[in-house]
Amino acid sequence: MSLSILIITGQSGSGKSTVIRTLEDHGYFCVDNIPPSLAEPLLERAKEDSEVTQIGLVMDIRSPHFVEQAPALVERMRAATDPLRVLYLEATDAALVKRYSETRRKHPLDNGCGLREAIDNERRILIPLRELADDTLNTSEMSPHVLRSRVVEQIVHVKPGDNLQIGILSFGFKNGVPLDADIVLDVRFLPNPYFDEGLRHQNGLNKQVRDFVLLSDEGQKFLEKAETFLSFLIPRYQGEGRRYLTVAVGCTGGQHRSVAVSEALAMRLEARGLKIDRRHRDMQELPT
Repeated sequence: MSLSILIITGQSGSGKSTVIRTLEDHGYFCVDNIPPSLAEPLLERAKEDSEVTQIGLVMDIRSPHFVEQAPALVERMRAATDPLRVLYLEATDAALVKRYSETRRKHPLDNGCGLREAIDNERRILIPLRELADDTLNTSEMSPHVLRSRVVEQIVHVKPGDNLQIGILSFGFKNGVPLDADIVLDVRFLPNPYFDEGLRHQNGLNKQVRDFVLLSDEGQKFLEKAETFLSFLIPRYQGEGRRYLTVAVGCTGGQHRSVAVSEALAMRLEARGLKIDRRHRDMQELPT
């Protein structure tokens, strides 16, 4: 019987426990902190149980010999017939320090060197695993609720062999570049509706704002070139086995230009038969 296998790995404190609870809620059989040497025997036994069709294995720095054994294990499993994906979780130093301070738990590599050095050591040690990952999630800015939603969207609903899932995300540079962005498009050069009193309090979903931004020569040329650029890249991401791609479109505040361009670009890509997930991180809802 074929199993759908997901290996979850990454930095300590990056949210692996939240991920496995989410997976279990959606029918996965999950094992936390399994040594690489026990993974293959466990999978063979799991195949004998007709009720187990999806399995999640958490492997990380807590297991002895993890770093030495895991890359070879992943290669063997990818050569087998069962579909396999590797999910790598990470976060910034600041986010990890905050989480460890709140939980008061000890980092697995903190043998007296201090938390920040332990985090740096782990990030360096895990580089080979990060390079093997099919999906990478930076959870620095994610609450547990947001992380659960992303896992359902990006992992549970995307099966091995599915087409690349493409997200177009508008944002404002003044609030920082999204950490999960794979490609960043800066549209701050386009005409800015903010300086038009009649448009300032609208957002990029408004037709007048869209026309102001997109009907300019710069807007039309940018859309054409961005569509061509992404149409070239997307098949190559698919060829690499990527399952999710986030294209972030940014303007100053994330209210006007980035929203209008994101929506127009999404429509162009959808016309090419691609499925697009649209998100507007910093757009304010208009009063009703």
